[in-house]
Amino acid sequence: MNEQAVDTETDVKEKNPHLDEVGDQYLTFNLAGEDYGIDILRVQEIRGWDDATRLPNAPDYVKGVVNIRGTIVPVYDLRQKFNLEFKDYDQNTVVIVIKVASKGNYKSVGIVVDGVSDVLHGAHIEITQSPDFGAEMITDAISGLATFDRKMVVLIDVDRLLVDSEEASNEDSAAEEGAEE
Repeated sequence: MNEQAVDTETDVKEKNPHLDEVGDQYLTFNLAGEDYGIDILRVQEIRGWDDATRLPNAPDYVKGVVNIRGTIVPVYDLRQKFNLEFKDYDQNTVVIVIKVASKGNYKSVGIVVDGVSDVLHGAHIEITQSPDFGAEMITDAISGLATFDRKMVVLIDVDRLLVDSEEASNEDSAAEEGAEE
């Protein structure tokens, strides 16, 4: 890695302190023809798609819950979460079970993706900060952009990925309680 790339990665980590917790390896996966990556240390397992038990009043991107060795795990479809066109699940569709920090603890969450691609090693990639798209685009869950071999991978901060959905449901519950009073 050249010296400028190291400076770029250092600058990115200073502007995005949550990147300091990101490891040196990333599991990459595909969604609608684009590559995304998550810290491999957060990956618990990769499973083929199995039907989940739907929950009432859940957003469309919440596919339901599954029981994995006695642990109830919520499953989210990232295509729908990212407002990408829905695609029927096929033999390549997988659920990546990840650890997500929530309220001081870790919980398991499944994310449905089109397929798993590769593992990126930190020594072979250059990480840059994602550009500012303005208020119209929510980019809080993007921790950076990794480039290697002329490819670009969007790095996802798994702790921030589902925060807005949890906060929104908490705000909806609070608003409903306020309306009832």
